[in-house]
Amino acid sequence: MVYRLAPDWSASVAEIEPALEGARFAECGATQPVSVGWVPPRGEAHGALVEAIDGQWLLQLMVEAKVVPGDVVRRQVEALAARIEQQTGRKPGKKETRELKDQALLDLLPMAFSKRAAIRVWIAPAERLLVIDAGSARRADEALTALTSALPGLSAQAINTAVSPAAAMADWLVSGEPPAGFTIDRDCELKAADGEKPVVRYARHALDLPEIREHIAAGKQPTRLALTWRDRVSFTLTEGLQLKKIAFLDGVFDGRPQQPGDEGFDADAAIATGELAPMIDELIEALGGEQTVGSPAPVTPAVGAAANDAPPWEAASAA
Repeated sequence: MVYRLAPDWSASVAEIEPALEGARFAECGATQPVSVGWVPPRGEAHGALVEAIDGQWLLQLMVEAKVVPGDVVRRQVEALAARIEQQTGRKPGKKETRELKDQALLDLLPMAFSKRAAIRVWIAPAERLLVIDAGSARRADEALTALTSALPGLSAQAINTAVSPAAAMADWLVSGEPPAGFTIDRDCELKAADGEKPVVRYARHALDLPEIREHIAAGKQPTRLALTWRDRVSFTLTEGLQLKKIAFLDGVFDGRPQQPGDEGFDADAAIATGELAPMIDELIEALGGEQTVGSPAPVTPAVGAAANDAPPWEAASAA
């Protein structure tokens, strides 16, 4: 997820480090279902919580959650309810059953396994970019909440573009002409907007097909499209301006010095952020530029509005 930092927020690494220290990650306690906190991005115990590399700031949030299957909780509640019924001769009511569920969960938490998820955060202060590497929008929101809680005054908004990603992806697929610097790869997803929301997916398949243009002309919206930027970075763009499946292609790291440990981490981070920052800028430009507050809503395609005698792909292009 890509966010734009508010123009009135400023801070230094020396200010951020102690602020995050107060929210350093600690493992879940015996009856604690979730623990969220910051960990050293290098993976070193007791290391710095903010790494400043080539003008870029790297952080990492850790989320630990204890997993208690719902079926296990249900069986524990049934056992507790059966015990009450045996002792008192009555079945627990709804309110008491809810209390039994809470008690069952507390009883089971000390025996539960825990799962951890690391969420990487990249702040580009010069560009005022905040990028959160999370598997879902919910996880990204969790990281943004943790960051704003630790850093009072920090404000960030998801970037909106003048042309919606769905409209732009539809145009690129219909015309076969992606924006300068980008090429269309071999994966996409199209979804209709009606009640059943039928979905068409293409995986590892050429996308210059008449049937794809027909799907778009019939009203299906591209929700995902695989792209490559300047033969250096491949990724999947979503309708929500998320960048998924980012991969650096052959040659990007060829000039990287063979350095061990910390120096290797620094080199990899500098190269990765040095590629992604201009790629994000060019992608925003390809989507019509960033939409400012108070400007019209992002453009969405009006596919299918062309004359009835035009072929579906021509109708989509006209729209």
